Amino acid sequence: MSIRVMLVDDQVLLRTGFRMVLAAQPDMEVVAEAGDGVEALEALRSTEVDVVLMDVRMPKLDGVEATRRICERADAPKVLILTTFDLDEYAFSALKAGAGGFMLKDVPPGELLAAIRAVHSGDAVVAPSTTRRLLDRFAPMLPGAGAGGGVAGAGGAARPELGRLTEREREVMMLVAQGLSNGEIAARLVLSEATVKTHVGRILTKLELRDRVQVVVMAYESGLIRAGGPRA
Repeated sequence: MSIRVMLVDDQVLLRTGFRMVLAAQPDMEVVAEAGDGVEALEALRSTEVDVVLMDVRMPKLDGVEATRRICERADAPKVLILTTFDLDEYAFSALKAGAGGFMLKDVPPGELLAAIRAVHSGDAVVAPSTTRRLLDRFAPMLPGAGAGGGVAGAGGAARPELGRLTEREREVMMLVAQGLSNGEIAARLVLSEATVKTHVGRILTKLELRDRVQVVVMAYESGLIRAGGPRA
């Protein structure tokens, strides 16, 4: 079955270019296009979509708010944010809103296609280490940023849902938030990669998170990770 993609960008020329790239793939088809977030939400009412390629800076309704509304749906498609500048503050907001990752608009076609396939399969496109750079840059500017640059929960307290994690799961979460892959975590903790994958899956389930990128965001918001803090 083909991956059904919707293109959301206010620049027609860009949509045309993306559509030509995707049309050449046997496992993808562009089923809808929109010039802003309002049109995107309207299109989703009548069209089944697997992956949304979402611009962030658009008229009427920007990509961040459109992503938030899309991800609130029970049958939400995956959202891949397309941004012009690396470390765009809009990309940070979109990740918090539920996007599976972000890429630059000038990404090579092969990388874009791989990203669409990865998002469709449930993986996060952006490496946690890249997300950490994004958070390091913008987290201190957000309302509620705690002393020392980290983003804490209300009153700076850790989120209560973290109490659902076992000691090992919390340890794995910290390493995920530091940008380590499953293989790297396995080597660090002397576990099998399959065991680490199981732990990550349980963390996502217990914390009701969509993917590894959301794990990094929560780690910042709960104060487990501080902006500019040490990396693995």
